[in-house]
Amino acid sequence: MAEAVFRIWRGTAAGGQFVEYRTEATTGMVVLDAVHKIQAEQANDLSVRWNCKAGKCGSCSAEINGKPRLMCMTRLNELPLEKPVTVQPMQAFPIIRDLVTDVSWNFEVKRKIRKFSPRAADAPDGTWRMAQADVDRVQEFRKCIECFLCQDVCHVLREHKYFDTFIGPRYFVYAAALEMQPIDKENRLSDLRDPHNIGYCNIGKCCTNVCPEEIKITDNAIIPLKERVVDEFYDPLRMLFRVFK
Repeated sequence: MAEAVFRIWRGTAAGGQFVEYRTEATTGMVVLDAVHKIQAEQANDLSVRWNCKAGKCGSCSAEINGKPRLMCMTRLNELPLEKPVTVQPMQAFPIIRDLVTDVSWNFEVKRKIRKFSPRAADAPDGTWRMAQADVDRVQEFRKCIECFLCQDVCHVLREHKYFDTFIGPRYFVYAAALEMQPIDKENRLSDLRDPHNIGYCNIGKCCTNVCPEEIKITDNAIIPLKERVVDEFYDPLRMLFRVFK
């Protein structure tokens, strides 16, 4: 058993500061355990959002030593405890209180994406026939737990604040799951070009690097969507065909 020092951000949207707490770190503890221990013993009014403590609800997203991570999946033995452990709320979203941020913008964005629209069933029994490879392709995207760590680390949102003109990596994954769904007939390519502005993404893979579900956001979702948008709107042969159609 050892003592660890935590610097936890305390405050509201109006302002705040880091407050230092000392607590015992025991074998197997994760950052969320330490935060709960501090909350129970030293700071009863500390606000922190959590639910499952199993890495599946996405509620306890925060920035630990400057890196967006899930508190429930960050073990203390992975951190350099000889130094203070810094815990702060996600920086891309408005702060409500302490470690809790307002992520409601994300759900508003989701409503703007064209919904799943199935094509007519093509089998005699009223179902669809599709290749297994097409089924498998979209399964990865369904692992998303909407922790919004990818949104938090995305420079287009975090630094440039393009919340009105960019939907972020989480919703490019969502759009990819729909676009690559073999029975969906909706076309979202014009929306991906504008107003969702997938072109703002410079495929730096920062979103992939922080995904707790290890979804290959850049390689398997964003790049294929970019390729589809380019093929649809910027391919010279298609452009020529549209002129003379």
